[in-house]
Amino acid sequence: MILTVTLNAAIDKRYVLDRLVEGNVNRVRECTYTPGGKCLNVARVIAAVGEPVIATGLIGGHAGAYIEEALQKFGVESRFCHVGGESRSCVNIWDTEGECQTEILEPGVAVTQQDFRKFLSMFSDLASAAEVIVISGSAPTGLDSKVYQPLIETANVHGKKVILDTSGELLKMGIESRPYGIKPNLDELRSLTGRDCSHLEDIVEAACEIHKKGVEMVTVSLGEEGSLTVCSQGIFKASVPKIQAVNTVGCGDSLTAGLAMGIREDLDWETVLRRASAISAASAMTEGTGEVSVKDIKTLLPQITVNRICDRKEV
Repeated sequence: MILTVTLNAAIDKRYVLDRLVEGNVNRVRECTYTPGGKCLNVARVIAAVGEPVIATGLIGGHAGAYIEEALQKFGVESRFCHVGGESRSCVNIWDTEGECQTEILEPGVAVTQQDFRKFLSMFSDLASAAEVIVISGSAPTGLDSKVYQPLIETANVHGKKVILDTSGELLKMGIESRPYGIKPNLDELRSLTGRDCSHLEDIVEAACEIHKKGVEMVTVSLGEEGSLTVCSQGIFKASVPKIQAVNTVGCGDSLTAGLAMGIREDLDWETVLRRASAISAASAMTEGTGEVSVKDIKTLLPQITVNRICDRKEV
């Protein structure tokens, strides 16, 4: 079973309109509501592929109740800790004429230290039964940048592999507790290492720098260029084909889901990265965030290339 942790869960609202006009009334052509937050996207993709997953984290109020109810429809089992206040909403606006997306993200429910201690106890029980744990996204108001450290340390005590996918100080502090893997994008990699990361060689050196600090897997998402992974088995570059993207929001979460499933099955890294890349690309071909078609994954798999840049002894 894969356990996903979302401390700042949300209701994702996707609005589709002909053209977004600033400072004017904009009428929405269609809208969809889904349970969101980065790790809930991960959980939904895992469930869509047919793998066992439990979603945990912090939720509040009527919005939180909706998130739990909606997750059931996607086949995701949930074990959340309930807190006071209302869980947030995140709005994604798709401008069909300009073919661009605008996101509006609420900060989230305020959480007390007492709330977090209650959740940490629940998390320890769930972590003991999990095979792989994914922690991703932002932290709600009331929790500091070190909030992921006790979660990673608890998972490490249980001997569980943790993939951490966040940004800023949350990522920087989280790495200090040595998660099994991280999945930064280029901006996050630059922030972590201070490197320019404009060329592949520089990206490799930056990822190796983090790997040497005790992070087994450093997978850098490169958007349309695929991803680069540094691990003890070597350095790998995964490339994806050109696709007709419909919704790119959550593609990184889908990549994380694929990585978690491959690690759970103890597959070789080339297979892990090929499948994770196909899942990520397939999610971009689906309108719903955190949704993916198994048929699209199977179609894309043969089109994914994974090249080994160097072997283990050179990392």
